[in-house]
Amino acid sequence: MSKWMLWMFLTLLTGSPLLSLGLVIVFIFVADRFTWRLLPSPVRMFKRFQRAGELAGTILTNPHERRARHELADIRVEQKRYAEAVDVLKPNLEAGDEDVDTLFLLGVAYLGSGDARRGELLLDEAAKLDAGYRQGAIDLERGRFRLKRGEVKAAIESLESFCATRLGTVEGRYLLAKALAKDGRGADAKRVRDLAWNEYVAAPGFQRRRERRWAWLSRPSRPLTYAAVLAVVLGTGAAVANSMGLFSPRSSHHAPYDGRGARPSVSEWE
Repeated sequence: MSKWMLWMFLTLLTGSPLLSLGLVIVFIFVADRFTWRLLPSPVRMFKRFQRAGELAGTILTNPHERRARHELADIRVEQKRYAEAVDVLKPNLEAGDEDVDTLFLLGVAYLGSGDARRGELLLDEAAKLDAGYRQGAIDLERGRFRLKRGEVKAAIESLESFCATRLGTVEGRYLLAKALAKDGRGADAKRVRDLAWNEYVAAPGFQRRRERRWAWLSRPSRPLTYAAVLAVVLGTGAAVANSMGLFSPRSSHHAPYDGRGARPSVSEWE
C-alpha cells in the first residue's frame, strides 16, 4: 500500500507513470541501503554477475581450473542456480578433490537441485572431516532443505544442533521456529521466535546487518508498522500538496488569433 501511494504521489508530481515507477524503485533501494538492508545490494549483485562471467570464460579456456570451478559453483549456489553449480563443481570431486569445502558446497548444490540422497551423503562425508565446519553450517543447510522437503522432525533435530553450536544465530532460530510450528508446537515456536528477536536486538551492528532479514521475518509486525507509518506520511503529504493546489492544472485561456499578428481584446470578442 505504501509503495502504491508513493507511486501515485510521484505520478502526480512528474506526470509520468513510468518515470515515477523508476523513481519508486530507486527510492526503495536507496532507503533500504541506509536503513533496514533487507534487499540485496545491486552493486554486489552486479559484481557477482561480472565475476561469474569471468570465471565461466576461464573454465571455457581451461576446463581443469579447479579454483575457478569452486568459486563459480559458490556463486551459482548463492544465486540458487543449484543444478548449474552441480555441473560446475562435480568434475572437481571426480578429479579427487575430497576436502570439506568441496564436499559441503557440492552437497548443498545437490540438495538445492532436488537430489536429497546425494546431498545428504556428501554432507555426511563433510561432517566426518569437520563436524563443526563454519560453526555448524552443515546442520544449518541440512535443516533448511529438510524443512523445505517437509521432513519436519529431521529438520528440527538439525536446526537444534545448529542453534546449540552457533548461539547467537537469528536465522537458525527463525527456521527452527518455522519447523516447530509445522510440527504443531505453536508455543515452542513463539518462544523461539521471541528468542530470535532478542538475539538480534542484543547483537553488535555488523551481525544485525547480516541477520536483519531473519529478525524481521521473526517479527513480521515490525515491517508492517513501518509501512503503515510511511503510508500515513505519504498520504498526508499528498493531501497537503493537493490542498495547496500544487497538482491542479493551470488554467490557460488564450484569446483567439485574428490572423493579423495580434490577438483581439476582450471587448472585440463582445
